[in-house]
Amino acid sequence: MRRLPGKEQRLALIDGLTPVWRETLHRDWPVFLHPAQRPPERPPEVMPGGDWRTWLFLGGRGAGKTRTGAEWLTGIIHEDPHYLADSAGRIALIGETFQDVRQVMIEGESGLLAVQRKDRKPQWLPSRRLLQWPNGAIAQVFSANDPDGLRGNQFGLAWSDEISKWPYLEATWNMLQFCLRLGAAPRQLVTTTPRPLRLLKKLVADPHTAVTRATTFENEAHLAQGFLSFITGEYGGTRLGRQEIDGEIIEQVEGALWRLDAIDALRVSNAPAMQRIVVAVDPPASSAGTADACGIVAVGKAADGICYVLADNTLHGAQPEEWSAAVSRLYRRLDADCVVAEVNQGGEMVRSVLMLGDPGLPVRMVRASRGKWLRAEPVAMLYAQGRVRHAGAFRELEDQMCDFTADGLAGGRSPDRLDALVWALHELALKNRGEPKIRAT
Repeated sequence: MRRLPGKEQRLALIDGLTPVWRETLHRDWPVFLHPAQRPPERPPEVMPGGDWRTWLFLGGRGAGKTRTGAEWLTGIIHEDPHYLADSAGRIALIGETFQDVRQVMIEGESGLLAVQRKDRKPQWLPSRRLLQWPNGAIAQVFSANDPDGLRGNQFGLAWSDEISKWPYLEATWNMLQFCLRLGAAPRQLVTTTPRPLRLLKKLVADPHTAVTRATTFENEAHLAQGFLSFITGEYGGTRLGRQEIDGEIIEQVEGALWRLDAIDALRVSNAPAMQRIVVAVDPPASSAGTADACGIVAVGKAADGICYVLADNTLHGAQPEEWSAAVSRLYRRLDADCVVAEVNQGGEMVRSVLMLGDPGLPVRMVRASRGKWLRAEPVAMLYAQGRVRHAGAFRELEDQMCDFTADGLAGGRSPDRLDALVWALHELALKNRGEPKIRAT
């Protein structure tokens, strides 16, 4: 049997091609896909008792999920014999928001428009939220923020992207299942970095789901080496790294103050009018490139006393002038009442940095005299009492919340986003109760 050249030999051969041939080869998807990106077949060991309805692609960041989805749909639309599906002419594209579908699934570097041959490129009609192919196939765009938007439609195919971020996951998913009723055997692809969600675990256990998994490193040929080195050094071996790099479903951390299902139960798509809004800042300990992130979280309080998390604009590796400008922009955009800033690390310098670019910024400095766990406990109680809602999905913040134990975050990481949340909710809901012990200046 003839041996195929190894990876390094193949790359050397590709480097020797002319630019035109390299581009042609790049568009030949079967040449470049890695095993997890290959569409599932129908073997009994994968699909005991029948065919698959759902292809669940669980992958780390940058694992090639978007390209997989775009190529899968393209192959089916153009009747590639390698793809076991029938579009029936109508397709659903669902993301967290309309903007996510447009920027990632359609117009993105690996999206549907990028992978098409010129003679087969669909017409994109943003105002109608439609993609129309020359052969008559039509894809409609939907947002997980509006589950009822799917009502009354019917499809033969669906591609759902990053369902772990969907604010109304169960409602949107259930509505989609009623719409998959065209063609001989409707199918759907789910591409997502996993989280420990009930629906996701239910899909993994479903005998009509074909599951493939991919780590970030399986797609390393298409990723910057600096990115791979950074995420390995920063998150390798941590709970977040196992989830975001290895694509594992990481169960609830024992002893964590929050649970994701409890946060989901309190999630809303829009917040009511706010009586008061604060922007809280947890500044990094230094301005070096390796410094912790600057936690920037906005929370408002409605007339009924319920608090709403409105924004998480946390910045990584930002210089003081950058994070102070971000605080000012968020303060002005939300028409907030004040900025609450922790000064344990920087003292008066924090106030000076914040006011340097925006002298009119009302800054209230707070200094903690107890540890992070003791400061976070009464805030977790607010959630348990149903006094806090999340107006949207804040994935990185919620991951920190669900990973935070008495020992801090896994890997010794700084809970920058969580700290900012704690300061904001203390200002709005706990300040007059004296919990936790915080001195304001």
